[in-house]
Amino acid sequence: MATEAERERAAWLQRALARHDYLYHVLDRPEIDDATYDRLFRELEALERLHPELAVSDSPTRRVGGAPLAAFGTVRHTVPMLSLGKAYTREELADFHRRVAAIAGPDVSYLCDLKIDGLSVTLRYEAGVLAYGATRGDGTVGEDITTNLRTIRSLPLRLQGAPPDVLEVRGEAYLPLDAFTRLNAEREAAGAPIFANPRNAAAGSLRQLDPKVTAGRALDTFIYALPVHTPVPATLAAARQLLAGYGFRVNGAARVCADLDQVWAYCREWQERRRELPYEIDGVVITVNELDFHLLLGATSSSPRWAVAYKFSPERGETMVRDIVVSVGRTGTLTPLAVLEPLELGGVTVGRASLHNEDLVREKDVRIGDTVIVQRAGDVIPEVVGVAPGRRTGAERPFCMPAVCPVCGAEAVRLEGEAATRCTNATSCPAQVVEGILHFASRDAMHIEGLGPAVVSQLTGAGLVASPADLYRLTREQLEGLERVGPKSAANLLEAIDRSRDRPLAKLLFGLGIRFVGQRVAQVLADRFRDLDALAQADESALQAVDEVGPRIAESVQAFFRQEASRRLVAELKAAGVETALPDAPAEGPQPLAGKTFVFTGSLTGLTRAQAEARVQALGARTAGSVSRHSDYVVAGDNAGSKLDRARELGRTILSEAEFLELIARY
Repeated sequence: MATEAERERAAWLQRALARHDYLYHVLDRPEIDDATYDRLFRELEALERLHPELAVSDSPTRRVGGAPLAAFGTVRHTVPMLSLGKAYTREELADFHRRVAAIAGPDVSYLCDLKIDGLSVTLRYEAGVLAYGATRGDGTVGEDITTNLRTIRSLPLRLQGAPPDVLEVRGEAYLPLDAFTRLNAEREAAGAPIFANPRNAAAGSLRQLDPKVTAGRALDTFIYALPVHTPVPATLAAARQLLAGYGFRVNGAARVCADLDQVWAYCREWQERRRELPYEIDGVVITVNELDFHLLLGATSSSPRWAVAYKFSPERGETMVRDIVVSVGRTGTLTPLAVLEPLELGGVTVGRASLHNEDLVREKDVRIGDTVIVQRAGDVIPEVVGVAPGRRTGAERPFCMPAVCPVCGAEAVRLEGEAATRCTNATSCPAQVVEGILHFASRDAMHIEGLGPAVVSQLTGAGLVASPADLYRLTREQLEGLERVGPKSAANLLEAIDRSRDRPLAKLLFGLGIRFVGQRVAQVLADRFRDLDALAQADESALQAVDEVGPRIAESVQAFFRQEASRRLVAELKAAGVETALPDAPAEGPQPLAGKTFVFTGSLTGLTRAQAEARVQALGARTAGSVSRHSDYVVAGDNAGSKLDRARELGRTILSEAEFLELIARY
């Protein structure tokens, strides 16, 4: 137990270090040198190690990261995090202003701010202390990345001044350009793939399960909005002053503009000056300054009517086309790619650019050896705008779309009425298999972290994986046999695969890669049919009776489930314990398992995981996706993952499927 003197010393060190973090990382006015800061920090670390009760949640020592997480939780946003509508010209900004002025009146003003190219985050403070932080996610639910956000030294863990009891703020986490350059140099030296741009690096850093990795990446933030605050400030500019007073880092480049001319001047100024900044921007955010008008103007389902993002015109440059090659996508589409003489655009080296399809190549008359104009559309995707006039020598060679797939050699065909040429070997073309598995594992589908292109290529090349169902049969020994996959990486990947068994039906449906079935249609179909078997048996009239489903989607869904390979895939996924139905609502009745928590891992043979969870929920228990000290029972089916190891480590009660069925049969 710490003495009173030790408690006072720890509290003083925590306050002092928090103040010096603020002076250095927010105000850029350090008062002590690094050696003095480090000495104070080490003293606090030693005190907290000796007396763990002194390590409060807002201690500066929390910024170095804690133990690795098994997975991120989720957070439902109090106020939805909507995306912004976009404008690319003065005329489009004028249209936005006219729509605003028609409702808010002619005297409306705007706060213009730089559009940081990073990752949007939301943070909630309770009693002045950081409670949690999350990503935007789908706008309604985001990932809980609190542990990683704590490592960002410009974010206060305890607020200054007199904040309200509950405070929510929105901001942008980003990677400064010098930190991005340093990070990529380190990764290149280590033989790891480099990040394409600072935004990808920031997003990847904040989604690390090991917060110590995040802590080492020098992320920074700008906070810009107060969606939950009482009382509500009169203007956004006043809200920014409040944010600064609470200790947040706000962007000093923001400016209140009284009319459209001033807004346009701000946009043009920063388009010219953007390379002066130590971070990437891709435009300007224009927001109605008077907050009362926000409620009056409202929002659509996807974006507010009181703000718009002006996107800078893409940067362009000239370079030579060394070659035109063809890539094969998930649906077999053959896409021509221009292999370029490397060109730097906006701080990014561009070596390839999509030419989309055969018609576009012909329309633009792009030839091998041409000098072409390349731009980064939206400052991200490189595209060939056209051939530079007057630069041909006569040595250029036209491109011809191949008649066979360049990967598997199968016939490539172009159907009438379509622009795409496709490989006809849908079930066994290696490129389609790889892309299909990557899509299945993607964030918006089954979200299997760690299953990237390099790993998937090795798995398919070694004959270990030929379909998504094969992922659930992988063993640790097989994964550790892959290049650059060690014991820890293998364990993490198996855990991620195991977690994916519980993904919602809509995510699985999207992950199956049915043509024309995007995320929205997948959700609509899941809500309507509630079971993959019911969807597979639906006829065209039943499908078209669903809102947002027309003849093209209905035919595509039916065509998918008519294929023997698709039916076999669904059966194998079910056998592996992947949820293929929405759980039934728990029935009312006795609650003999009230207060108990169950975790399921591996595949069950007698019932699906959704059915098992529904059974225990009906008896009053709750279910969880990960094992903790609060877990009462861990039910282990076949091919149980690392949850089983964790249960043994924590001494939790482990049940086989037979023991589980025996337990619930008592009730």
